Amino acid sequence: MQPVRELPNDAKPANDAERPTTYWRAELMAPLWRILAASGYGLWAWLGLALVLGLYPAGRSGTLLPLCVGTVLVGVGLLVACLPWCGASGWYGWYPRRDSRPTRAALLALATFLPMLAVAGLARGDNIFWATRLAGAVLGLCSVASLAYTGYRFRRQLSPASQRAAASLPLSRLVFAGYAGGLWLWLCTLAQDELVAPRGLSPWILLLLTLALLLGLLEGQGWHALSRLGAHSSAGLEHALQPARFVAALFTYVFPCIALLLARQDGVDLIAAALAVPSCLLGKWLERHLYESLLLRAPMS
Repeated sequence: MQPVRELPNDAKPANDAERPTTYWRAELMAPLWRILAASGYGLWAWLGLALVLGLYPAGRSGTLLPLCVGTVLVGVGLLVACLPWCGASGWYGWYPRRDSRPTRAALLALATFLPMLAVAGLARGDNIFWATRLAGAVLGLCSVASLAYTGYRFRRQLSPASQRAAASLPLSRLVFAGYAGGLWLWLCTLAQDELVAPRGLSPWILLLLTLALLLGLLEGQGWHALSRLGAHSSAGLEHALQPARFVAALFTYVFPCIALLLARQDGVDLIAAALAVPSCLLGKWLERHLYESLLLRAPMS
């Protein structure tokens, strides 16, 4: 995931006491917009893959719903960046209100909207038309490319010591996008009553559980690498944040995984999905805020 704020390679954080209250409000909310965007791109990537393989349920409305949900998730950060409020965070390093030129990350994120619109226009019937499948493939590839590039861009902007500690973050960003996007697609499919047999969800549930396990391992590796930097003040702060990390893990992994296991029972699958998605996003927002607050305090070398 991207840091709480984007710093160039030679930039130095300002003194905490000199920052206004609006700055801290923007810094607190900035990880949420990026987490929502990552889950939206993950949703689009899964939808594109399902269209290519011919696995997604037929129907135009069934295709438009995840497209619309993904558009809201990806676009909310851009909308916030355009608002006329002091301290508003940028969108992939781009500040539209300052009339600045879009960064490469922002252009790549915007380019993903083109195949999304193509899929929305071509979605028909059982979605087996070759152009629909081609548009779905491009949508999935563009979504994965945007996620991968922003993860790489994040590491490049950190100090050398932080880059070593954040070695697993690009892969972790991709896995989280797959995990959260998969939960969103699960919810969208159930909301339209496309899947009536809970047993038909078993492979998808097992896949999401596997992604949750892999994400937990990558996040644990990232925290372990951060603790090895040897900063005394950061080590003390990390110990103080242990209870908050535990709460974040409950919301990110435990509650959604319990919901996935309960989805095999009739009558609770839609409720379980509706609770799993916000729980995952809330927990990841808390975890990212804690992690990035320590990462930006890491030694410069």
